[in-house]
Amino acid sequence: MAKVFITKYALTKGIIEKEAEIRSYGDGSKYAYVKGEFNGYKMTKDAFYNHENAIRKSEEMRLKKIASLKKQIAKLEKLSFNKN
Repeated sequence: MAKVFITKYALTKGIIEKEAEIRSYGDGSKYAYVKGEFNGYKMTKDAFYNHENAIRKSEEMRLKKIASLKKQIAKLEKLSFNKN
């Protein structure tokens, strides 16, 4: 078992620290499996070994979400229901 920092739900639940079993697969990918949870977390995408990398990924996710929301706001501001 290894300590991992899960970022998959960072924007809603924050960074979660868990003990997980790390499994490696033939294609070079690694997944963290937390006991009692159905799905695994892909290492370096959804889970990290150190907190600093988890923070970096979460910050990247946050900035990406902000950009997406700004696009949505701009689209809504241009929307009009006036009859022409």
